[in-house]
Amino acid sequence: MLTERQEKILRLIVERYIKEPIPVGSKVLSKILKCSSATIRNEMGILEEKNLLEKTHTSSGRVPSEAGYRYYVDHLMKLKEMNAEDMLKLQIVFNNKQLALSDVITKSLQVISDMTNYTTMVLGSNSHDNLLKKIEVVPIEEGSMIVIIVTDKGHVEHKNIRLQDVSLEEVQKTVGLINNLISGTPIDEVSKKLEFEIKPIIGNYVKQHEQLYNAFYHVFNDFNNQEVNIVGRNKMLEQPEFSSNIDKIKTVFNKLENKEILRSIEEDDDNNIKVYIGKENNIDSDVTVIKTKFKNGNEEGTIAIVGPKRMEYDRVLSMLEYMKEMIER
Repeated sequence: MLTERQEKILRLIVERYIKEPIPVGSKVLSKILKCSSATIRNEMGILEEKNLLEKTHTSSGRVPSEAGYRYYVDHLMKLKEMNAEDMLKLQIVFNNKQLALSDVITKSLQVISDMTNYTTMVLGSNSHDNLLKKIEVVPIEEGSMIVIIVTDKGHVEHKNIRLQDVSLEEVQKTVGLINNLISGTPIDEVSKKLEFEIKPIIGNYVKQHEQLYNAFYHVFNDFNNQEVNIVGRNKMLEQPEFSSNIDKIKTVFNKLENKEILRSIEEDDDNNIKVYIGKENNIDSDVTVIKTKFKNGNEEGTIAIVGPKRMEYDRVLSMLEYMKEMIER
């Protein structure tokens, strides 16, 4: 356990370092806490022994350790109320009745990414848990139509396609073929089934088989790739921890491209907001991932914010809590 003064010192160091990544010295803290520098240095030494602070080579000041950030989040942090400007920006997106929920979530995450300079992402329901129920087509005009994909969980996606010199009859034959042979298949396996079960025989049913096969293959491929939507990946470059370390940023970028790693973010079923600091996440020991699950009718998924370990935890947690509440409302 820490004394009250040690907790104050740790909280001040974390909050100052979050604002500006410069090691915090005893002189600065002695003025705030009205203690001698010697007393502050002694307390900082104790916090360092407890692995809550670290000393850098370039300065006599201290910076928070991974355990220090964890102690701060678990015991010292108070959620920051969202300011009116941040709240208004998000409300404008959520009040736009013309947007589908998936678009609302993506645009909200863009707003949060711009406001915080962190990377944001939404992970939809695991497509292996969604089985294809059926597809439908709705003609819009000559050569253009909407393909509607319906899953067994009631999830509906639609995509516009354009076809040249293809009759509606041929399109409907293709739809019938897919519904008869692939219905009940996990969404993430549909593209493979199209290639090995539909492609070899579609020429027996329709003339423009190559064009039709390619169109439907791309529809399902795009649907499958929508499971993970990352916003503001380049925001990592704006963080001092990464901007001058090319190898580090390459590593983080590669992890953000890896679907399996990103999927691990949503593995647990806890609906509360969770904070994974440094080695607690699978992306990188120098980043923090804060995430929460959401559910609205048949739509469910995970929203997450990725930033440096010196993330504005109080602000980000408030934003995620507000966003989750708005989605589920």
